[in-house]
Amino acid sequence: MKRSIHIKDTVLHLDTPQVMGILNVTPDSFSDGGKYDSLDSAMRHAEKMMRDGADILDIGGYSSRPGASEVSLLQELARVIPVVRKAARNLDVVISIDTFRSEVAQAAIEAGAHIVNDISAGEDDSAMLDTVAKLRVPYIAMHKQGPPKTMQHNPTYGDVVKNVFDYLLAKKAECTAAGIRDIIIDPGFGFGKTQEHNYTLLRDFDKLQEIGTPILAGVSRKSMIYKYLKIAPEEAVNGSSFLHAFALQGGANILRVHDVREAVECVKLYGQLRSKNRT
Repeated sequence: MKRSIHIKDTVLHLDTPQVMGILNVTPDSFSDGGKYDSLDSAMRHAEKMMRDGADILDIGGYSSRPGASEVSLLQELARVIPVVRKAARNLDVVISIDTFRSEVAQAAIEAGAHIVNDISAGEDDSAMLDTVAKLRVPYIAMHKQGPPKTMQHNPTYGDVVKNVFDYLLAKKAECTAAGIRDIIIDPGFGFGKTQEHNYTLLRDFDKLQEIGTPILAGVSRKSMIYKYLKIAPEEAVNGSSFLHAFALQGGANILRVHDVREAVECVKLYGQLRSKNRT
């Protein structure tokens, strides 16, 4: 399986799993909406995540939580581009732009971002794949079923693992045909999936390695944790760490997280276990 991506003129090796810190500059994200919706507060949080050990910052200005309100193109640009530009100028970190719009992706890369993270895998903007190919940056393609506003209205699958696997395998081929060199796949926990779908995917997470691309796992503070445990999203740190460990065991190369320090510790402990297994 490929375990590296190109970031400008360098190679980012993913043999050691990377921690991607979530920076939502939105008023309505499910876990941290409104906390970092000013430039100053966003930068303070970005700096904290870096101190805690984040390898990548994922900046998004359009909440994808179930039932989220729509955001105009101009609103999204106004939210994310100043943060991307300032982070690129002041922080030595890889920056990902979380968007399904090609215009936002292009503006963010031009402002200093390095990766495009698209929850729609190009389905919601027909220009996205060609845009990413021309920008020559890594692309994260995620599986989801339906738009965020209605995706949790009775999602159904014949075989969720096979359906997601087949979709991501086909998406890899589509991205390659478009000219995208570095593709990362994301099974999309919580995006058009019931709790049982999510846990079935996580149990069989290692199957995704057969696609031959790096894999991102995004389970941090999700409803599959806090609804099952009957707690608030902000109380789901312990549950997130446990599922992060399970995802690492299944071959995750990137953990997309709210709580960076805890995830970094999880990666370090996982690495220690792997090193012991080799001796």
